[in-house]
This record gives sequence, C-alpha cells and structure tokens, in this order.
Amino acid sequence: MIGYIPYIVSQFLIPMNLILMVVGTFVGIVFGAIPGLSGTMAVMLFMPLTYTMDHATAIIFLLSLWIGGCSGAFIGSVLLGIPGSASAVATCWDGHPMAQKGQASKALAIGMTASFTGTFFSALAAMLLAEKVADFAFAMGAWEYAALCLVAMTMVLAISKGNMFKGLASSCIGLLFACVGYSPIDAELRFTFGNMYLLSGLGMIVVLTGIFAVSHILVTFGKGFSPAPEVDGKGLKGFGLGIQDFKEEMGNIIRSFLIGLGIGFLPGMGSGLSNLVAYSSAKNASKHPEEYGNGAAGGIWAPEVANNAAIGGAMIPMAALGIPGDSTTALLIGALTIHGLEMGPMVFANSGDVVYLMFTTVMAVAAIVLLMQALGKRWFPYILKVPSVYMYPALLVICLASAYVDSGNLYKCGMMMAFCAVGVAMHFGGLPTSPLILAFILGPTLEKNMLKAFQYSGTWTSFFTRPVSGVLMVIALICIFSPIIRAILQRLKGTIGKERG
Repeated sequence: MIGYIPYIVSQFLIPMNLILMVVGTFVGIVFGAIPGLSGTMAVMLFMPLTYTMDHATAIIFLLSLWIGGCSGAFIGSVLLGIPGSASAVATCWDGHPMAQKGQASKALAIGMTASFTGTFFSALAAMLLAEKVADFAFAMGAWEYAALCLVAMTMVLAISKGNMFKGLASSCIGLLFACVGYSPIDAELRFTFGNMYLLSGLGMIVVLTGIFAVSHILVTFGKGFSPAPEVDGKGLKGFGLGIQDFKEEMGNIIRSFLIGLGIGFLPGMGSGLSNLVAYSSAKNASKHPEEYGNGAAGGIWAPEVANNAAIGGAMIPMAALGIPGDSTTALLIGALTIHGLEMGPMVFANSGDVVYLMFTTVMAVAAIVLLMQALGKRWFPYILKVPSVYMYPALLVICLASAYVDSGNLYKCGMMMAFCAVGVAMHFGGLPTSPLILAFILGPTLEKNMLKAFQYSGTWTSFFTRPVSGVLMVIALICIFSPIIRAILQRLKGTIGKERG
C-alpha cells in the first residue's frame, strides 16, 4: 500500500480527476435523492462516457457516481417518506416521522454522518482485507470459481421479492443472454442467427440499459406522475447533531457497521438487504423499541451505516475474487474489463496501484459527500422538486446516447429498445431485474470455469468432492430449495406446537 501512495496522490492532483470527482459526486447525490433513480442507474448511464478516458480517471468518475448515489438515497426517505432506492427503505420508517416533528435538520444530519461513517470505514476495512482474501483465492481452481459464481446468483434468488421461482426465471434469462456469440472454449457460434452484430455477443450497456433504465422510464411514464409532497424547509437550519448524539448510538453504529460489511461481502446481497437487517437488529436491541417507527434516532443510524458499509464489503469480493458483491459492482467489473483491468487474485500483482486507488477514492468521495450535504442541505427540497416530465425525457436521450457511444452504430440503439420491451414485460410479469444483471455479468465466468472443471476431471461429482467447492455447492442448493426447506420447517414447528398443546 505504502509504495502506491505517490501514484494515488499524483492522480488526485490532476485537475480533470478532481473536477470529475466533484461532478460525479453531485450527480450521484441527485440520482440517489430522486425516488426511482439510483447510483446504480447513474453508473449505468454514464459508463460509456468513460471509454475514452484514462482508466484511473474512469475509476474515479464511476466510483464518485456510485458513492454519491448510495449516500444521497436517504434524502427522499427523510423529506418525502419515499426511499430514493432500495438501500434506504428502512430509513423512511423513522427518518420521515422525525422530519414531520420539525427535526428534519437532525434527521438529515444523522443520515449524512451515518453514510460517511459506513462508507469511509468500510473502504478502509476493504483496503486491509482484500489482499488477504486474494492470497486465499490463489488456492482456488476452476471448480471453486464456478461454484462461487453459482452461489452469487442463487443468493439473490433466495431474497427475491415475491415468488422465488420468478427470480430463477430472471436469472435464466440473464444466462441465456450471456450465451449469445462465441462459446468460450470451442469458439462455436450460438444464437447469432446469421447476424453479424451478434458475433461478439450482446453488449452489457445495451442489455442492462434497455432492461433496467429505459423500461423503468417507460413504465413510470405509463403510470403517470403524481406531484411530489411539499417539503417544509423551515426545519433545515443548523446541523442538528451533537457529539452526545453520536456517543449514545455508538453500540448501534458498530453493530450496524459489522452487519453491513458482512452482508456486503456475500456475493449478490448488498445494501438492499443490509439496511433492513440492521434496522431490525437495532430495534430488537433497543431499550425502547416502541420509539422505532415514530422518529427514533437509532432507526436512522442503523440502516444508513449498514447500507453504506455494504459498499466496502462488496468491494472485497469484487477486487479479490472478481465476483460482484451487488449489481453496481457487477457493472464496475464490466467497465474495468473494458479498460483492460481484470479483477481477481492477480489484480494486486498486476494492477495493485489501481485497486488501492479505488479504495482511496471511495474514502475521499465519502468526505466530499459529507461536505456537499452539510453545505447544501437547504437545497435538498429543490432537488426533489425537479419536474419528472422534463427529467425522464432527458434520461431517455442519455440512454440512447450511451448505446450509440458503446457500439458506434444505430443498430445497437434499436437493440436497446428491444431489450426495453423485455424489461417492460418483466416488470408486468413480476420478474426482478437483479438476478438477470448478476447472471448476465457472471455467465461467461461461470461457463468458462465449469467447462474447465469438466475437462480436468471429466465428472460433475468433482464439484462436491473438493472441500471448498463442495461447501459452496451445498450453499447454492440450500438457497435454491430454501422455500421448500422453509415450508418443511414451519410445518414441523406447527406439528411440535400442537403436540405440546
């Protein structure tokens, strides 16, 4: 780490890098604050703009968008009672009631401080742990990597909203899209139908922007826009938080940080789950659980520390294993691959300066976010009043421009609109998009390592006879059959309860 300090400092002294860091942070906060948008969408939309940038500049810009979006998501939760993204759902439950009591300044101050705490120290933990994890990964073979990819996808299925089998269907669609083009081992063409534009496979930007972003824009337009609730700006004066407030919640902060870091490390989990688990843990551990849901400070500290701590947790498997911790790190892996940087155990030996630049950038952006939010708190209501009828058409234009920049031809723009139709159909069919994103990103890695494992051993049983891959395969099977296992356990519990009664 120490040997890379001159390189990191030199990158931060480049004026363009500093400008993009500030601009990216601001844009990320805006995307995170507006309900329906997110830092993930910001990364997805602006990723093609980084193709002509130096890899260090691209990393700084994309990470600024991501961190700004994660940290800004609580603004809508506090002021409107509408979460900016899934990572800020639990923040609504106490953030908005506190704002309605005239303590909007305090609620926002807690959110800012908690976001900074979770992001900064989780990135520091990732910096210290990632290389150790990479050293362990050197002992892993094709079997372990294939099993790890499978676990990453099945864990998302286990927490899919509603019917888990819909999550499985979404994941299968993602794997199907990943199979288009040449196969990784024998270079056979698949699903190209004689179309020259499909020979190199489906572009990540085209697929994900069409299914995730453009479809969301069209569905929102179709449902119509409801006027945003009025925000009382009178309670936004001062910082609203003292040292004593921080000391009173120290236990809650540490517990929520560890929850966020741990869940973020698990492939496919991320901040959408960590904020809910941390909130539940904080309420159960509180001496006054009845205050939660009515404006309790702990109900803001817990989810905001946890969902931002998941950032550092997700970066550990991303850097050390090349496995995304959530959908945003999946996009970042794709973007870094385009710049010739392959995440995984060898990245510390081949591009250690870039990895430590990533961790340092996250910590620097966390400080910039805190400063921006503290200085611009009075302007938050204006961010939330941006007319949707102007904002969404502008986003649609950005999506089309992204598809064109990614490929250099209009055919991919038309293809993106075709995938938009797929996204709309998935929305009305109740299929979640997160399993599709992870399956599409991990599909090639899963297939390549699975075929290698079969070539080396010649039998599928080798996945279970090797200790590490065997444990991972069992975890994947448990995730897949979790609804059945859960139903059996509930039935047994009910039977035991009747016998005792």
